[in-house]
Amino acid sequence: MIFNYLAQNWIEITAVIFAICYLVLAVKQNILCWICGIISSALYFFIMRSAGLYMEAYLQIFYICMGIYGWSQWRIDASSSAPLVVYTWSKSKHFSAISLILSLSFISALLLELFSDAVLPFLDALVTWGAVVATYMVAKKLLENWIYWLVIDSISIFLFISRDLWPTAFLFGVYLVIITFGYHSWSKALKEK
Repeated sequence: MIFNYLAQNWIEITAVIFAICYLVLAVKQNILCWICGIISSALYFFIMRSAGLYMEAYLQIFYICMGIYGWSQWRIDASSSAPLVVYTWSKSKHFSAISLILSLSFISALLLELFSDAVLPFLDALVTWGAVVATYMVAKKLLENWIYWLVIDSISIFLFISRDLWPTAFLFGVYLVIITFGYHSWSKALKEK
């Protein structure tokens, strides 16, 4: 029975493995995180599309692009005499970022509601736009990315369970644990700069 499940869901399970590798390597600020993220995102594009989570599906294309961007940013960091270090945003920048996420989520949800058969359009849009901002924050090594991911991934668990994407829901549960390590690791790096 378990082998049958694995055979039917091997793409999702493979995507989960690469996604965990991405996050563990990101916690360690290892540039290889971006390669794992690109592979995972390419697989998740097809998974989310078939699950009717269209915003999540097209988010994967963004992740692939951000993987290339993140790789280039961290590569410059590794070769530079002035490396990219962990830093934080002001409260006003966070207010702007959260306002942008909510505005785009409402607009996207309305469009999805009107023009598609999307499942849970507001939550799909909310986690998508939140992930766009949080991914940018990771590429720029902003400490608060971990807090954004905590909120996004908590909502995502519900979203994936509602679509019977159990390995992915499990992945996001694991993410919640890894996020705490990421926050503490990057906080320590921020204090040492």
